[in-house]
Amino acid sequence: MTISQDPSAPLVVLVGITGLQGGSVARALIDSDKPYRIRGLTRDANKPAARTFAAQGVQIVSVSLTVDNAANVRKAFDGADIAFAVTNFNEHMDKQREISEGKMLVDTAKAAGVKLFIWSGLESLSALSGGKFSRVGFFDAKREVTEYAKDSGVPTSVVEAGYYATNIFEAPYALKKQPDGSYVFGMPVPANTQVPVIDVAHDYGLYVRAAIENPALGPGSEVLSGKLISFGELVETLSQVSVKKITYLELDREAFIEATGMPDYGPMLSDMFEAFAIHGYYGGKAIAAESLLPRKPRSWSDFLAATPVQDFFH
Repeated sequence: MTISQDPSAPLVVLVGITGLQGGSVARALIDSDKPYRIRGLTRDANKPAARTFAAQGVQIVSVSLTVDNAANVRKAFDGADIAFAVTNFNEHMDKQREISEGKMLVDTAKAAGVKLFIWSGLESLSALSGGKFSRVGFFDAKREVTEYAKDSGVPTSVVEAGYYATNIFEAPYALKKQPDGSYVFGMPVPANTQVPVIDVAHDYGLYVRAAIENPALGPGSEVLSGKLISFGELVETLSQVSVKKITYLELDREAFIEATGMPDYGPMLSDMFEAFAIHGYYGGKAIAAESLLPRKPRSWSDFLAATPVQDFFH
């Protein structure tokens, strides 16, 4: 389908359209048989992804989504019927900034009078663990924004992103080559620890589109994405596909933190994985049924089949 320019079509404002989540949402809506006008927000309108979307009919708006730029952010939301919002903790590693910017996006959407505000949230691992795992600031921050959005009165659907499939390759602290040419995948949790893996770029937008289009969802819904699979199964399948010998190794907390090579960041990662093992990524909540989605999302095996996995082994 092509993006509609008809003023009667709903205007969807997408935060971070050049990112993995925002781009996935844009592609999912473009694939829909329903008409949408799409306005994509990005700091850099000259990024290749922004230019590609613009060529497809997306209105690209360059705007910095910071609290001190709130007036311009509100202008970018003008006329929106639906808004999708996400924040990027890794850009600044500041929990309070994450919360402030998330709340600013909620306030902006409410001021615009949107009929549906879709927030990319996460669970609070600190709350799930009774304060034991309190270092994972981005999980806790996103949950605080979730509660703020619910309390604000803006019609809200929370679409949580599962564990990024790409994390397996972007975690050099975990996948380590051994002197004999084999690999060890070391984590601070048992091999049977499950996470809801998702190919975010390919599939996250399906869940957002379902929140918009499926009458079983919409305002008030929480849509949890991904497919549960254990770290042991992840490693076993990766070993088969890559034709590499990879062994899962359960590390104690201190050994894992040392393996990360990041004394400040390592404890946060360990808290996160340990919380997953004890409380679950979603705290026991059910993942959205695939029947609610416009198409079937990729499994871990599907993701590997579409990925040049050999490029990640050196």
